[in-house]
Amino acid sequence: MALLERRLSLTQASAINMIDMVGIGPFITLPMVIGMMNGPYFLYAWIAGAFLSIVDGMVWSELGAAFPRAGGSYNFLKEAYGKNGAGKMMSFLFVWQTMIQAPLVIASAAIGFAKYFSFIVPLTNVTEKFVSGGVVILIVILLYRKIDAIGKISIFLWSGVIITMFWIIAGGLVHGNFLAPVRNINSGLTVDYAFVTAIGFASVKSVYSYLGYYNVCHLGSEIKNPSKNIPRSIFVSIAGIAVLYLLMNISVVSVIPWERAKNSEFVISEFMEVLMGHTAATIITCLILWVAFASVFSATLGYSRIPYAAAEDGEFFNVFAKLHPTKNFPYISLLFLGSVAFIFSMLFKLSEAISAILAMRIMIQFIGQAVGLLILRSKKNKTDFPYKMPLFPLPVFVAIAMWFFILISTGSKLMLSGLVVIFLGAIVYFIKAKIQKEWPFH
Repeated sequence: MALLERRLSLTQASAINMIDMVGIGPFITLPMVIGMMNGPYFLYAWIAGAFLSIVDGMVWSELGAAFPRAGGSYNFLKEAYGKNGAGKMMSFLFVWQTMIQAPLVIASAAIGFAKYFSFIVPLTNVTEKFVSGGVVILIVILLYRKIDAIGKISIFLWSGVIITMFWIIAGGLVHGNFLAPVRNINSGLTVDYAFVTAIGFASVKSVYSYLGYYNVCHLGSEIKNPSKNIPRSIFVSIAGIAVLYLLMNISVVSVIPWERAKNSEFVISEFMEVLMGHTAATIITCLILWVAFASVFSATLGYSRIPYAAAEDGEFFNVFAKLHPTKNFPYISLLFLGSVAFIFSMLFKLSEAISAILAMRIMIQFIGQAVGLLILRSKKNKTDFPYKMPLFPLPVFVAIAMWFFILISTGSKLMLSGLVVIFLGAIVYFIKAKIQKEWPFH
């Protein structure tokens, strides 16, 4: 029987995480965050996103190092809530929501790609859809190969991410008043209910841009020395991307005033046009498209392992457990998620997709997983956890509180939609459990 192979190094794992994190996110959410904060203190939303990523990254690191298997959260939830108990339902609900929100993640990056592409070639609403759909199809074609080849492709795509970010930062350093945004960060700031509400709404967008620091956990069965490399890649990714995001934001608003930046659809392209002219703006736009493409590549790679892991475990449709006979990757899972993502790229608007992604996954994946770690720590020995977070359990409680705050900030409509998806998934699970005489009917 074909098995997944541990072929990804720490460098490759970190690259996969980082290209998933950067993607199109910071380039399209930068003006959204500024507009929601409506002041020079918008940087606090990016700091809040970094802080949440760090405390939640500790949760992922403990679980990822202890259970380095394909599927990530699917295994974590099953272990935490009981393989033959409630863990069956929790892991099923995770896969259930993944089959919806994973294509949303892929589609959102593809839609963002099409948005920036229209800076180079003006697009209508219809042709935008053709571009975003084409991106999804090309990604599936590129991922239809062995994991070691994918690791090499990831390094190549990662180089484009780094070049893009450093060029933007260097542009502000050389030509702009780089420190002005930092000096003015508290200008007009009043910490009141309005500020807390604004930072909640803005953090929904900034947190979206940080998502992906845990992607390596979905590839747990393909990471070399996972007990060390999974936590390392998570924290390397978060630290590196947080610094790059803050410097990029500072660089942009040191050249384009925040009052203007908040209304820009192509803020990075306009930033470079001010500094170096239209040719440079076109080149940076092409690099942003490279970054967006890399993000779709990384996200699709990680998510394709989740239905596979559940099916291999006998908890999902058996067809998803199939590996390619010669290339050893879950090709049915890849093709299914790619097909749904293609449809979503035709149907959704970008801002809707971003908020829907978070609203749908917070309760089961992030909060459910954090609570699960508390349960596991109470049942198992410390030696079962190769990585142990400092100040446990404080970071876990902080992560849970912040995720609740983000969930509320997505708005009542999307929050209710997320709960409806969970409710429907629970109904399907109980029907399945009744037929198969599983928990709670066994």
